[in-house]
Amino acid sequence: MKAAIFHGPNDIKLEEVDKPAIGTQEVLMKVNVSAVCGTDVRIYEGKKTKGVRTPSIIGHELVGTIEEVGAEVADFAIGEKVGVIPVIPCGRCYYCMNDRENVCANRTAIGYEFDGGFAEYVRIPESAIKSGNLVKLPDNVSLEEAVITEPLACCLNGQRKANVKMGDTVVVIGGGPIGLMHVQLAKVAGAKHVILSEPIDHRREKALLAGADLAVDPESESLESIVLEKTDQLGADVVIMAIGVPPLVNSCLSLLKKGGTLNLFAGFTKGVLGEIDPNVIHYNEINVNGTSALTRSDYYQSLSLISSGQINTEVLTTKGYKLEDIQKAIMDVRNGNGMKSVINV
Repeated sequence: MKAAIFHGPNDIKLEEVDKPAIGTQEVLMKVNVSAVCGTDVRIYEGKKTKGVRTPSIIGHELVGTIEEVGAEVADFAIGEKVGVIPVIPCGRCYYCMNDRENVCANRTAIGYEFDGGFAEYVRIPESAIKSGNLVKLPDNVSLEEAVITEPLACCLNGQRKANVKMGDTVVVIGGGPIGLMHVQLAKVAGAKHVILSEPIDHRREKALLAGADLAVDPESESLESIVLEKTDQLGADVVIMAIGVPPLVNSCLSLLKKGGTLNLFAGFTKGVLGEIDPNVIHYNEINVNGTSALTRSDYYQSLSLISSGQINTEVLTTKGYKLEDIQKAIMDVRNGNGMKSVINV
C-alpha cells in the first residue's frame, strides 16, 4: 500500500509499504479521507514529539470503510462506513475514573503509538475496538463531512472548559479551521456576539460565513478597543485562543471582563514561554484553563451536530489533495493558504 512515512522533522515521504496484517480482535480500515491537523504540522516541524515514533505514519483525523474484520470482532462488517476516535483511554487510571479520559495517564492514540491515517489502510488495534473508538457513521453524513468530527469534538471539549453560555460575548483568536469551529459552536451555545481576530483576509471572510458577528484584522485594528466598544466597556465573557502563540496570552487577558474565562485551546510548543501579568488575573478574578484532546462522548456529540446540519463543514476545509500531495497539504495548513487540508486517499 501507499503511505506517507514520517522520518523526522521536515522529512515525510510517500512510500510503498506492506498492508497491515490484523489480529483476530482487530479491524483493517480502508482510509477514504484524512485531514491535516495543526498538530500534524507541529509534528512535521519537530515541535511536538510526545508519543511520536520515527519512522511511522502520522495523521489522526481519518474516516473510511471497513476492509477486513478479525474473526473475533462481532459488531462490524466489511463495507461499513466508520470514523475513528484517535485517543484510546485505558479506563483504569485516576483520570479515566474521574471523567477526564481525554488526559488519561496511559493513553495511546492512532497517529502516535499506532500508525495513522496518511495511508491507504490503517489497523485499528484491539484496545480501540474494545474501548468503542471505532464509530459507525450515519448514512446522511459524507466522508468529507465526517472527517472533521474529531477536531470538532476537541472544540466541544474546549467550549465546555470555557463555559460558553447563552448571551455571552466570545472572542476567538485565530481564524483557521479550529477557530471557525469555535465560532460555530459558540453560536450553537447561544452566544450573543462572536468576534474573531485573524490577520489573513480569506480566513476573515470564511469566519463571517461561519457565523462570526465581526471579523477583526488585529494588524490594522485595535481588537481591545472593538471588544470594549461592543460590550459597554466591560470586556468579553470568554476568549478562546485557537492559535498557540505564547506572547498573545497576556493581551488576551485584557480582553476579558472581570470573572471572564481565557481558554488556551491550541497546542503550544514545549519550552516556548510567554509573560503574563498575574495582577490582571488576581484583581479581575480571571479564570485561565486549557483543553486537551477529546472524550468519546464529545465525538458522538460532534457527529450529531454535523448530521443535523448545525455545522457548516464547507467553510472549514480545503479539498483536492491526494496522498502524493502530503507535504503540500501540511505546508498549506502551516502557511494559512487554505483551511483544513482534506486528503482523498
